[in-house]
Amino acid sequence: MISVEEALKRLFALCPAPAEERVGLRHAAGRVLTVDAVAGRDQPPFAASAMDGYAIREADHVSGARLKVIGEAAAGKGYSGALSRGGAVRIFTGAPVPEGAERVVLQEDVTREADHILLSGRLEEGRNIRAAGQDFRAGDRITAPRRLRPADLALIAAMNVPEVAVARRPVVAFIPTGDELVMPGETPGPDQIIASNSYALAAMAEAEGAEARMLPIAQDDAGSLRFVLELAADADLIVTIGGASVGDHDLIAPVTEAMGLERSFYKIAIRPGKPLMAGRLGRATLLGLPGNPVSSIVCGHVFMLRMLRAMQGLPAAPAPRLSARLSCPLEANGPRAHYMRARLGSDAHGATIAPFDRQDSALLSVLSEADALLVRPVNDPARRPGEEVAYLPL
Repeated sequence: MISVEEALKRLFALCPAPAEERVGLRHAAGRVLTVDAVAGRDQPPFAASAMDGYAIREADHVSGARLKVIGEAAAGKGYSGALSRGGAVRIFTGAPVPEGAERVVLQEDVTREADHILLSGRLEEGRNIRAAGQDFRAGDRITAPRRLRPADLALIAAMNVPEVAVARRPVVAFIPTGDELVMPGETPGPDQIIASNSYALAAMAEAEGAEARMLPIAQDDAGSLRFVLELAADADLIVTIGGASVGDHDLIAPVTEAMGLERSFYKIAIRPGKPLMAGRLGRATLLGLPGNPVSSIVCGHVFMLRMLRAMQGLPAAPAPRLSARLSCPLEANGPRAHYMRARLGSDAHGATIAPFDRQDSALLSVLSEADALLVRPVNDPARRPGEEVAYLPL
């Protein structure tokens, strides 16, 4: 068995470099930027008023000053003349500051009398003017790689960039295997269960930016498995679920090897999820997950999601871990890293974490209640309440 760290290293080596495409901003949310977005103009492109009020000269900023209103400046329609001493221009937020104006007094701080204003005794220090280019300058950039958030799209649009280069969504084909499985809504036989793992894994993949394809269940028959694998031949990542162990009905290894699999590894020192395999099958990367529901989903978090990030050009790195204080004692861990389903909490001293009592890899109900995976390293000693431990958020 290899370590989790070594498995991730080998999986990243199997990940192809991201393919690139250009998309309009309306379709760029959640995509990974592959080429820097460069501003084509300053923002704001002119000195702009930050408030509704009156643009005046600095020398006129005196309590009791009486100034003549000579014009108006609105957003999108500035005042074309120049402002001299003794004058004022009615101005609104976002409007260009007239030539000669040096500050904007708030409309609340003046009294309007026909075409004149009288400055009150309240004089602010702030000029209420946004300098040209104070947000960004032409040539400033948003650097790649970066998963684009809504705020990023607003910034890129303000830069006058209508489309961006992003990583193509990796295509992931999910293949559940086993005679014991039927799809939700079907009537299972007396010895059958409902296929569930692929629904969670597909949702996880889509949330990470991939395109998920759920293929038919492959029966415990070499011909059936080969047929479904051939349906996935054009995928970037093929994820098989179950059948990766060494039992008489575990056919992933012999069938894929007969199809030309270049295997990278088999078995990882992880709990749950030891019978995990990976390699290259044609142009696709193959990730063979265990069939137990919790095992496959935990391995999806630890391995599959990190691979999908790498396939989109994001750093090839393990999932970042957070820490919390243990709220109950734990026995020493064994020779496999243990990812325990756990629940987060808090007390007066900060975040706490408590693993569930039941850690059987078939218990989806426990996984559904969990909001964290408490990470126990290989041969981790016994832990006492109050000790800091690492976890992955779910």
